[in-house]
Amino acid sequence: MTTPHEPAPGSPALPLATLLADPELGLEQIAGPVDDRLIGTAGTTEVEDPAPYLIGGELLLTAGVRLPQTAEGIDAYVRGVVGAGAAALGFGVAPVYDEVPPDLITACERHGLPLLRVPVATPFVAIGRSLYGAMAAASTRDLRQISQAQSGLASAAARPDAMPAVLQQLSAHLGAWTVLIDAHGRELFSAGTRPAPAVRQQLLDLAARTMARSRHTGTGRTQPPTAAAEHHAGSRLTVHTLPGREGGTGPLVVGIAAATPPTVVHRSVTGVATVLLSLLTSPRHALGTDAAGAGALVRLMLGASPAAVAPALLPADAPPAGRWVVVHGHRARPKAGPTATADGDAVQLAALGTALGTSYLDLNGDALRALVPGGHGIEADADAAARLGWTLGFSAPVPTVDLPVADTQAERALRRALATREPVMHHRAEEQSVHGIVKAADATALARARFAPLDIATSPGPTVLLETLRTWLALHCSWDQTATALQVHRNTVRHRIGRVAELLGTDLQDPDVRMELWFALHWLPGERPTGSGGDLP
Repeated sequence: MTTPHEPAPGSPALPLATLLADPELGLEQIAGPVDDRLIGTAGTTEVEDPAPYLIGGELLLTAGVRLPQTAEGIDAYVRGVVGAGAAALGFGVAPVYDEVPPDLITACERHGLPLLRVPVATPFVAIGRSLYGAMAAASTRDLRQISQAQSGLASAAARPDAMPAVLQQLSAHLGAWTVLIDAHGRELFSAGTRPAPAVRQQLLDLAARTMARSRHTGTGRTQPPTAAAEHHAGSRLTVHTLPGREGGTGPLVVGIAAATPPTVVHRSVTGVATVLLSLLTSPRHALGTDAAGAGALVRLMLGASPAAVAPALLPADAPPAGRWVVVHGHRARPKAGPTATADGDAVQLAALGTALGTSYLDLNGDALRALVPGGHGIEADADAAARLGWTLGFSAPVPTVDLPVADTQAERALRRALATREPVMHHRAEEQSVHGIVKAADATALARARFAPLDIATSPGPTVLLETLRTWLALHCSWDQTATALQVHRNTVRHRIGRVAELLGTDLQDPDVRMELWFALHWLPGERPTGSGGDLP
């Protein structure tokens, strides 16, 4: 049996079943395999040997005017048609024959060629008209689906969590599992129902082999993006490389595991998604070196102070006293996951830069620090960044001079978030509180005096004791959460708090005492931004 020549990818084609389902044609398949082969065109022939005139994928229509009269001749006729790649044969029972010849039925069964009986009332031209009309309708439907998919992908690319959102859209339109893989085989983002481990492993192996063909050449440039496909246990696996990036160790790969073969719509949607992911994974998407940022870096390296340089990094519409938010983050990895890679970090930076709306990020393994200029309106973006697998702590908006204070705020907010298992934690601003109605000098003097006894503390020292007390109070005196936040044993926390109570000569079980200490902690030097609190006139 010879496999028919399917129409070229992208060419209009319809399954044979579409014509068989048209009640106005009345076609009936009476021989050959029942499968999903595609019909690209319909043509009529009455020559003795039509094979030289075929290109493959045809529904060949004949009334048998010059059909051979012997079984051997009919067998040769069918064998030649199949060899030329015809998809099916339609036989009209009038006017030459009253019924389909039995020898033709036998030959079509032998050579695996679907044979359709065309009734008297159905002219061949009606079959062609039905085929091309259905193709036009299918083409319109495909264009509509492609347009809808492109719109969804464009909207996803504009979201703060752009990369996982694009993969989710691609998964939904393909009905497949989609994954972004780095050069070391790590799954950076994925969407859709995860296939079996064996399928995932074969997809990763296919990605590795495909990436090996796209490594940097000797000229320092990368080869054009490549694609590859394989089958595994009913799954159709395809991979598409994204261009390599400067400073990366190799290209990224979009992997797709689907249960059905790709259609014209699928190929178009995959192409659009691949282009968008190529842009989104480029460091220049979120980390491009604009003139202002490059100029600020030069000034810093040549001795300028952060306060003098910061205005160049703020948005053009920021007020003169521009504010910043400092972000600290921690990324949790699966226990069995691979270690960080240059490619993975570049993708994480691009994704986080998009989510947080800033290019000022420092990623060190699983630790993040970032500066967000502007200071307001990042709550939604914070949630998007958290969906990328990060736990984040945010400072209050502060002027440039108070960035060290904001850095401490963000670090403590992250510790609280990790201890309470909240994805995002913001520094608790205390506007409209008792802090705003006291004199700053008096409050600072009170705080210094209240904690002065800790200055004589030996190991671990007054700084550690103060931070332990602050974290313990912030976490509602929870021993376990404080231990988690400080990354020490709970008994260490108990010992330190006991030492604080002993040195201060107070009962930390008294809520009034805890409230007093919490108030005093906020007025220690370096704890409050410039101008916060307030001296009454």
